[in-house]
Amino acid sequence: MSEKIKHVLGLSGGKDSSALALYMKETRPDLDIDYFFTDTGYELPETNDFIDKLEERLGFIHRLNARSLNDIDGRGELDFKSLLKKHQNFLPSQRDRWCTVQLKLKPFEQWADNFIKEGYRIVNYVGIRADEPSRTGLLTIDKPITTVMPFREDGIVKSDIENILQRNGLDLPDYYSWRSRSGCSFCFYQKKIEWIRLKENHPDLFEQAKEFEKGEDNNVTGERFYWMGKGEPLETLEDPERRAQIIENHEKKVERFKKKKRRNALLGDIEGVYESSDIDEIYDDIEGGGACITCYK
Repeated sequence: MSEKIKHVLGLSGGKDSSALALYMKETRPDLDIDYFFTDTGYELPETNDFIDKLEERLGFIHRLNARSLNDIDGRGELDFKSLLKKHQNFLPSQRDRWCTVQLKLKPFEQWADNFIKEGYRIVNYVGIRADEPSRTGLLTIDKPITTVMPFREDGIVKSDIENILQRNGLDLPDYYSWRSRSGCSFCFYQKKIEWIRLKENHPDLFEQAKEFEKGEDNNVTGERFYWMGKGEPLETLEDPERRAQIIENHEKKVERFKKKKRRNALLGDIEGVYESSDIDEIYDDIEGGGACITCYK
């Protein structure tokens, strides 16, 4: 009896996972892949629009939200607001990424469990590139799920990603004009300049993030923390002087980065500068800023 294998590929709405899905369709057309998007309910409008464009090219994408389109339960009644209350109004942070676990990983596990119960071994394709040697993409769940990284196997690097999108009739997702990653509108991995841009592009989502800082009924037990860190509530970005300071500091970092890239070009590195998609490098941070690949890839 042959082994039952279910091939799955998660889409975050980011450039790498999107390019991987298109690349797999080009290079492994014989594989029957189930594509899925774990919608937290707090995605950027640009992200949802891009997922729709991908579906036109890939075919059906499972939406793992309150109830996915194929009638498999997703996160159910657990939205961020209720989860925040359950966590005693403590916001998620780099030290405690409960939002990723509850809104991304658990719905995926629940969806995958349906296949596992039917006797499938799951092969999960992840968009980790060949120029990301330190990333593993391992899932911390004890299930028959194997992670495969086709980009790493085939030597695909960051400079290849936009070409893959473009030859399939797509540009980078629209949010890349002002933000460096997909994921929730209030993702705590955002740089301060990105919070300013969120306020400019989606003032309603900025206000929602401010409300989450206050907690349910403005009731937070113990010391209060904020999306941008201790002692820095989002309302500080409404101070024109503070806003101008952040913008000025960001522009200085961008100019230093451009000079560095020009120097490297003399040594053969001719890759251009795309401010939003390069923001982690601009800030001397690792790509993704440490964020889980489930959210931003």
